[in-house]
Amino acid sequence: MSKQRESKGGANLGECVPWLDESTDAPLIHQYAEKMTTFADAMADGKIDKHELKAQEERVVALMKSVEPQLDPKLHDEVTRLICELTAYNVMHTIHGLIDAAPKTRFQG
Repeated sequence: MSKQRESKGGANLGECVPWLDESTDAPLIHQYAEKMTTFADAMADGKIDKHELKAQEERVVALMKSVEPQLDPKLHDEVTRLICELTAYNVMHTIHGLIDAAPKTRFQG
C-alpha cells in the first residue's frame, strides 16, 4: 500500500497518482483539483478574487520552477505540450459546463 501525502494545495496524493481513469481513459485532473483545499476555499463563495488568482499563479510558478530543471529536452517538450493541451481542455470543459448549465429557453415577455 502506498503511503499517502498531502500536497501543498491540500489534496491527498499518493506516490503515483494516475492521470486517467482505468476504464474510460477520462482525465482525473478535475477530480483532483476539486479535492485541493486551496481550490475549494477559493470556490467556496462562488467567485475568484484577484488575490486568490495571484496565489494560484504563485503555486503554479513555484511548481514549474521546481519541475522544469529536472526534465531532459525531449520530456520538457512533451510536458510543455501536455500542460498546453490540459489548459485548453480545462478552458473548453469549463465553457461547455457553463453553456450546458445555461437555461435552454429565452424569456419572451
